[in-house]
Amino acid sequence: MSHRSPSRAPARRRSHAPVFAALGDETRLALVAMLANGYPHSISQLTEGFKVTRQAVTKHLRVLEGAGIVHRVRAGRQSLFEFDPNPIQEVKEYLDLVSEQWDQTLARLKSFVED
Repeated sequence: MSHRSPSRAPARRRSHAPVFAALGDETRLALVAMLANGYPHSISQLTEGFKVTRQAVTKHLRVLEGAGIVHRVRAGRQSLFEFDPNPIQEVKEYLDLVSEQWDQTLARLKSFVED
């Protein structure tokens, strides 16, 4: 069982909030899925198959970039976007911790009710 400092929990939740917010949109989830193949993509490549404008895709990419989920890299005059799995991995670890805490709480409740 991992023990983490309770005093750091609110700061950790605040740092995860932008990731949850960024992933809370269907278009951004689709962009992340496209970028998760490990290759950088241009905005032109990312707009193929979308029913939204290039400007809308750019706006969504900025939100993902702000949350640290994607990074912009320059290739000549072109901007390419790459997926960074670290923020999502950190959120997963946080959710695993919360899940573990709930499992322990429910086990204590079950033990209390059954005794």
